Amino acid sequence: MPDGGFCKLPGGSVVVALSLPSPAAEGVTVRILVHAANRSRALTRLRNLGLRAYLRGNTHPPTPDEVTAVLHHPEGLLWRTTPSRALELWHPIGALLRP
Repeated sequence: MPDGGFCKLPGGSVVVALSLPSPAAEGVTVRILVHAANRSRALTRLRNLGLRAYLRGNTHPPTPDEVTAVLHHPEGLLWRTTPSRALELWHPIGALLRP
């Protein structure tokens, strides 16, 4: 997979992986996965959710397990804390942004 925080899938779409400070808790980092038609559209989806100030840190491409997780989610937008806890599952993005 290429560097740069994303990987291109055979169908032409991309999966972008970002490690960002959590907007919900101080000192917590989250790994966010986005499936979209292209990289700019993936980042736009995050900007539209209010994560504009956090869009840095996409230097590690998604792992094959992360790609599988985001492709099997209907929204194509998931997160979990990093480093991931042994039994922590991926969460829909709405769970991160709830007050």
